[in-house]
Amino acid sequence: MARILAIDYGTKRTGIAVTDELQLIASGLTTVETHKLMPFLKDYFSNETVESVVIGEPTQKDGTASGVEVNIQNFIKGFEQKFPKIILKRVNERYTSKMAFQSMIDGGLTKKQRKNKALVDEISATIILQEFLYNK
Repeated sequence: MARILAIDYGTKRTGIAVTDELQLIASGLTTVETHKLMPFLKDYFSNETVESVVIGEPTQKDGTASGVEVNIQNFIKGFEQKFPKIILKRVNERYTSKMAFQSMIDGGLTKKQRKNKALVDEISATIILQEFLYNK
């Protein structure tokens, strides 16, 4: 089987998580600067077999699209042109950052460690991937 990769897209940083080859376990992979995301994905896809990519879908409390959705749609257009064989899926990502922060507290990370926004983004991508795997 091939891996599934999840993206917590942000305007500055993007968190990335990935499954094992059996698609059972979601693990944080890294956080990359968003302007370096496409080259990172190209390199990753050349070394790993990825079946699909899950991208978080941010929404407001009232269900409307978040402001970053315009950026995500632009990314999706470019992604589909560059990687047409990889399936894209969307997962609601509301509250993933709060859940990520809480998991950092529950995991015993210090206050200084919890200020690492890149780690929050990576954990958020992992939560998005876990949600996708749970509802698959």
